Amino acid sequence: MLQTEIEAFVAAGAGADREAVRTAFAKLRDALSSGEVRAAEPDARSATGWRVNTWVKQGILLGFRFGETVDASMDHARWPFYDKDTLPLRRPGLAAGVRIVPGGSTVRDGAYLAPGVICMPPMYVNIGAWIGEQSLIDSHALVGSCAQIGARVHVSAGAQIGGVIEPIGALPVIVEDEALVGGNTGIYEGAVIKRRAVVGAGTVLTGSTPVYDLVRGEIIRPSDARPLVVPEGAVVVPGARAVAGGRGPEWGLSLATPVIVKYRDSRTDTRTELEQWIR
Repeated sequence: MLQTEIEAFVAAGAGADREAVRTAFAKLRDALSSGEVRAAEPDARSATGWRVNTWVKQGILLGFRFGETVDASMDHARWPFYDKDTLPLRRPGLAAGVRIVPGGSTVRDGAYLAPGVICMPPMYVNIGAWIGEQSLIDSHALVGSCAQIGARVHVSAGAQIGGVIEPIGALPVIVEDEALVGGNTGIYEGAVIKRRAVVGAGTVLTGSTPVYDLVRGEIIRPSDARPLVVPEGAVVVPGARAVAGGRGPEWGLSLATPVIVKYRDSRTDTRTELEQWIR
């Protein structure tokens, strides 16, 4: 079993058989690329609704550790690249039903792209990422290692979906079905965006960011046991709150603070529909 193999190689450390590790990692890449295996998956028993498959993240780290940096240049070496030989680029093929529009995008092998996914140039999807059907990854967007993006999600231009490989037990960034991630947004450190949520342009969310919910009159505070979870259908925009300590009041300082200003309704749905005409 692949999981057992990888866990044994991790336990062996630097003494693991190099060729055997590389063979197992190639199998893991294939399983990740097909969607058979995921770095994280839904789990109704978890407080976040998700659980980490630690052995998958361990396997990805093995691929980095036991790879050799080689010349990976393109266009007869006129476009120079140098990367681990264990981390080739993904070639989904026409049968996958994925559009990767010309213009400098890169998808690493070991990332899953479901049928109907559109990649607008230039964008980048790293190993271990999982992207659901009909999602759009727009220009200059990043989907980091092991990040999980649901179906019919719009990741807008310039958005950064951070990846979390280490620590291996940490949840990666999760964006659930039918969410909208606005332009120049940053989501990092294992934050969870529940289904149909809207993260407004320029909002920055981390696993430890408190979010002020004006609608429900509460503050969503992450803890050591539970990262930030943005509720289903929440509309989050950038905000600010006054600095009460030190010379903050005297200097008129404020800190950036994400704020939930409403929950998704029919008007929001109309404004956040995916551009069907480009599909």
